[in-house]
Amino acid sequence: MRNIKGAIFDLDGTLIDSMWIWGDVAENYLKSHGKTPRPGLREELRSLNTREEAQYYIDEYEVNLPIDDVIAGRDNMMLELILTEVELKSGVLAALEALKKRGIKMCIATATERRLVVPSLERHELYGYFPRIFTCTEENTSKKSPDIYIRAAKYLGTIPCETLIVEDALYAMETAKKAGFAVAGVYDRVAEDQQNEIKAICDYYWITMDEMLAHL
Repeated sequence: MRNIKGAIFDLDGTLIDSMWIWGDVAENYLKSHGKTPRPGLREELRSLNTREEAQYYIDEYEVNLPIDDVIAGRDNMMLELILTEVELKSGVLAALEALKKRGIKMCIATATERRLVVPSLERHELYGYFPRIFTCTEENTSKKSPDIYIRAAKYLGTIPCETLIVEDALYAMETAKKAGFAVAGVYDRVAEDQQNEIKAICDYYWITMDEMLAHL
């Protein structure tokens, strides 16, 4: 990692152990509207951004609400869990501190809404490491496109080959890799079935963030 000058972090499943809760929230949200979640729901939602997920509920489950109301309802359910149950992944603070000491510029690029990102960072005292947060909603994109990473790297003042993308989601890693970024995959149990593919595509693969320290 000697050539790395900037790092762009995902949030859910990478810095915080929250991906398993997102699946629960999706199911509970549909149940709260009298809908029965079908098998494979979590897999269907895996690569969707916030607005795409809300539209999915409207189209596939006939949740008869404006899309912004769907997003707000789901986010309200998630916020309570973020503030009470979601914990940091192992090694995160030590890894971020080591990057900071090396002078590596950092920011966040996430498909999660800002209204959930900020409380997460504040609760776990991570806010100071990330002077800028890029969200797919605000950037009008998804991680199926490299736009959010390109804009984040521009903010950091780094070119793709000098910028490390740290992710837990295979589809996002594929996007970043095709755009010329260095990619680090972080294990998450929700993506257990994709670990072989993740290992094959990544420049670095860590079961926990503690392992990043060996590369610094």
